[in-house]
Amino acid sequence: MRVLLTAFGSRGDVEPLAGLAVSLRKSGVEAQVCAPPDEEFAALLARAEVPLIPLGPAVRPVVAGAGPPTAQDAFRLAAELVAARFETLIEAAEGCQAVLATGLMPAGVRDVAEKLGIPYVFACFHIFGLPSRHFPPGARPGTPPASAGTGKRELWEQDARSVNALYGEALNRHRTAIGLPPVHNVRDHVLTRRPWLAADPALCPAEGMTDLALVQTGPWFLPDERPLPAGLEEFLDAGAPPVYVGFGSMGAYAPQDIARVAVEAGRAQGRRVVLARGWAGLTPDDGGDDCFMVGEVNQQALFRRVAAVVHHGGAGTTTTAARSGAPQVVVPRIADQPYWADRVRELGIGSAHPDRVVTTDSLSAALAAALTPEVRARARTVAGTIRTDGAAVAAELLVETAVRAESPASP
Repeated sequence: MRVLLTAFGSRGDVEPLAGLAVSLRKSGVEAQVCAPPDEEFAALLARAEVPLIPLGPAVRPVVAGAGPPTAQDAFRLAAELVAARFETLIEAAEGCQAVLATGLMPAGVRDVAEKLGIPYVFACFHIFGLPSRHFPPGARPGTPPASAGTGKRELWEQDARSVNALYGEALNRHRTAIGLPPVHNVRDHVLTRRPWLAADPALCPAEGMTDLALVQTGPWFLPDERPLPAGLEEFLDAGAPPVYVGFGSMGAYAPQDIARVAVEAGRAQGRRVVLARGWAGLTPDDGGDDCFMVGEVNQQALFRRVAAVVHHGGAGTTTTAARSGAPQVVVPRIADQPYWADRVRELGIGSAHPDRVVTTDSLSAALAAALTPEVRARARTVAGTIRTDGAAVAAELLVETAVRAESPASP
């Protein structure tokens, strides 16, 4: 059996697919991943021995430029991605028994699966962005501001129109070209009525939180057995556990002067700092020996060795930190990150930075709140509840979905 997994997004969108692909391989299923051609993703998938089929443009230039993408950038990228999916996936999915998509609104994937007559599954890593009576949608580029008094239902209807504006014309043009009828609600077409949620129930409780029939599998971890670099091991062994600071793929969204601010906040709390360069290219200002720079590193191993994890609040980093038992300080920037910041605070496993502007004093205060013995104990307790079987559960479900689609209908 062969399946195709695809995503367009940051590492937090690609690495879980690698974890799912590894679990599928253990079940005797051949899995390949269609993802952006960034070198980081190619190396990640090569380490997992998962074939990569390049899809669309590289992500890093999109999110790590001089400034955040504009509405015009979003419209241009949406059309480019729809075209890339039809062009690439028609060939890549040939001979597959199922297709699973995640990441940035994967318009075009279900349509290819429909043309080939194979099952399609949409998966997500959080409930943010799924139609719900409980919370409003996140702002998308090109979406006009809501008027005062607009209800949640009206906001979600507006969200659907926004997605149609971004993807509708390109999607329906390509559907027509392969003999398929037009789609009138792109968002609901992509999400389906039964999406999969690859998130831990303790971190992301979902029952009753959306209007869709979610299937919650648990998070998809890619096991990482790599040793930590020798220099990092020496730094860790040379004193009390340091604070890890990293903003992943935030690039242009990283807080201003965050490297300097983070080091100063760590010093204010009597802590050394491990600073991750990330896509923002963070570097310390003074080169003090109480700060150690890291690039690509085994976070699963590192987070178990630190006093706290300061990060942007991506789903993957939040879950990895929670699994490690390290207290967290979440400094949210965009999209689902405020949601994860709130969950960390509500669970008592860390603190949420209150403002977009980050100063030494504000970060030091958030760090002090996360470093208390009570938060440390709570973080260790929650760590023992985080599910680690999500990729195996999803692999079994995907195989069942493919087999059921191939079975003849009951009389």
